[in-house]
Amino acid sequence: MSLWNTIIVALIALKRNPTRALLTTLGIMIGIAAVITMMEIGRGSSNSIRNSIEKMGANSVMIMPGWVRVGGVSQGASSRVSLLPADAEAIGRECPSVAYYSPLVRANGNQVIFGASNWVPNRIIGVSPDYLKITNWVVDEGRCFNERELEHRASVCLVGATVVRELFDGMSPIDCEIRIRNTTFRVIGVLKSKGSSMNGNDEDDTIIAPWTTVRMRLTGLRSGTATSTTSTAASRPGELYPGTGVALYPEQDSTLASDKLLVPRFTYIDQIVFSAVSPEKVQQAVREAALVLRERHNLKPDEDDDFRIFNSAEFMAMLSSTSTIMTNLLLIVALISLIVGGVGIMNIMLVSVTERTREIGLRMAVGARSSDILKQFLVEAIVLCLVGGIIGIIMGHGAALMVETYLKWPIESSPGAVAAAFGVSVAVGIVFGFYPAYKASKLDPIDALRYE
Repeated sequence: MSLWNTIIVALIALKRNPTRALLTTLGIMIGIAAVITMMEIGRGSSNSIRNSIEKMGANSVMIMPGWVRVGGVSQGASSRVSLLPADAEAIGRECPSVAYYSPLVRANGNQVIFGASNWVPNRIIGVSPDYLKITNWVVDEGRCFNERELEHRASVCLVGATVVRELFDGMSPIDCEIRIRNTTFRVIGVLKSKGSSMNGNDEDDTIIAPWTTVRMRLTGLRSGTATSTTSTAASRPGELYPGTGVALYPEQDSTLASDKLLVPRFTYIDQIVFSAVSPEKVQQAVREAALVLRERHNLKPDEDDDFRIFNSAEFMAMLSSTSTIMTNLLLIVALISLIVGGVGIMNIMLVSVTERTREIGLRMAVGARSSDILKQFLVEAIVLCLVGGIIGIIMGHGAALMVETYLKWPIESSPGAVAAAFGVSVAVGIVFGFYPAYKASKLDPIDALRYE
């Protein structure tokens, strides 16, 4: 018999008892549906994590000051003042694996006023123009500030979508003036909405300005979370502001005359943010930046770093590995369902061989070879599994769509998973159908014809 004739005979045999055939494929249907559903949910969650990190900058690296002890008491994270704008420039200049870099200064917690409206944004930060490239942020309206405005400490800023909604009531904020701590800023751009970050913070509740402006006009002597005990302003103890170490009337000098940052503490920054040229170069960029900072800070080989480095690549790898582990665990459960379905098919096929013993003997008596009987029953098992696999794929995709609709979980279809489901269906049919088919092919024709 040809393969096509064998398939036709197998289909005719299955049509004799459609209810039993449907119940036989039920285990395969459930197993394949579970595999497809778990694959689509797993891929969707992994891509959601990846997209969330890419919003912040997939190749981004953040450098923060280290911690310090005063009298044996730890002052907490980022309590040491150790980062300078020159450090950021050195990283950009001496690290070939770094694409963009930016100093960062925070001025969070300040009230923003526009007309009769006021709002306290989640973040007010000072950065350089390259910060938008590092964090993959797009200016939706207007423009970003340039290097000239950064150098001259221009009072310009970019605002996020949440700030626009809360302060400007739907009107365009371009060229409007807002007030932050008695300093007027002109809005020159609106950032494209990013939504919420992975930790639930509103990324759009942000104001971005040149870091020189934020440091000079907003934070002043405050250096964010870091503190410093150094000051070069010459003064007597009675001429100091209490607890600041800054002269009440500092001596007029060339620095003051040129309108530069007056006190060294002004020049300290809260963070350095940079991006690697590619995801593969992140770790190399981190090593290069660490070497540059240790050299600039004159740290001895046995001294600990006075800075901390965090990169999103490690965070993404951690979250992706966690997601992959959970997906694999669920796939194992689904594969157990497939095994149970395969055992059910083997059981039913053995029953079918027993019921059709006389038919097998008759076929052998009129010339069918053992290989023809083996192919017939093997094809029957494969057809059962393929039908169950097709129905399972439809059920699995439908279940994934229901999860997306009602639970709002992200999903992503996977053609590879569909192809794998077909392959698994055929494999289950071959593995669990081979023994019944082999048993049928080894029957003796005379004994089979005598079977009652």
